[in-house]
Amino acid sequence: MKENIRLTGLTALALLIGSTAVHAQVGTITGTRQLEERLEDIEEDIQEDLEEAEDPYRFGTPEFRPGFSGSASIGYSGSDGNTDEQNLTIGARLRHAQGPFVQNFGLVLDYAETDGNSDQEDIFMVYEGNYYFNEQFYGFVLGRAEFNGLADELDVTGDLADVPLAERVKTDGFIGFGPGYRVVNRPDMTWRVQAGIGVSYLEFGDGRDETETGYIASSRFYWRFNENVFLTNDTDVLESDEALRVNNDFGVNFRMTDAFSTRVSYLTDYNEARAIRTDNKLGVSLVYGF
Repeated sequence: MKENIRLTGLTALALLIGSTAVHAQVGTITGTRQLEERLEDIEEDIQEDLEEAEDPYRFGTPEFRPGFSGSASIGYSGSDGNTDEQNLTIGARLRHAQGPFVQNFGLVLDYAETDGNSDQEDIFMVYEGNYYFNEQFYGFVLGRAEFNGLADELDVTGDLADVPLAERVKTDGFIGFGPGYRVVNRPDMTWRVQAGIGVSYLEFGDGRDETETGYIASSRFYWRFNENVFLTNDTDVLESDEALRVNNDFGVNFRMTDAFSTRVSYLTDYNEARAIRTDNKLGVSLVYGF
């Protein structure tokens, strides 16, 4: 159908904004600052990729600190002169754990404007609740909502400029629930599956909206060969009235030494509503420190 997560105090915020202004002036001409920022981005992306492969949900009932915990962040940059630009990003994670019931909420807000005109007004939210009846059986609720504040604007720039209103997604929401079961739960191997029913809601730039029932199924497989090598295979399937969509992420992770880590992954994305139904992506992430 359609092709379709830290807040700080005022003092920390002032330091953040102040340091942003200084860094914007240092190393710009020589390129040192841009290189440093790009290297940091690459390292963070790779480290997240490696860490997500061993998320705690793979192993039995995950142990989280009781009560509320989380983090939030805010980033701002602004410039004037030849071009007036404003960029604001806010992100937050919130977790609440009470006995066998664990809830997670994530929020990201992205806003950008150039010369007084909005370029980006995006909000993305995800909620996940899991109730663990025992080591094998659990129930889940999953909700997601994404809003594009510019989807119904006639005069826009960027990615939406050449997209007709009728094809722009203004609101994309989904909520689903169902049971989950851990088929295998060993220190060296875990496999859990879950399936359920949900409702998908789409609103487009021209005011048209669609609501449909969707059936979801997921599989999460982990196998550690030894202390240094393990593989993962994550599969998600969504069947709706409009299309069948399948996403499969296969990865092999190597931790040869404390200084050397790498991950080779192969991502397959299938959507029968597209002209070319299958997209494949090979990824290689490598980190070496010395």
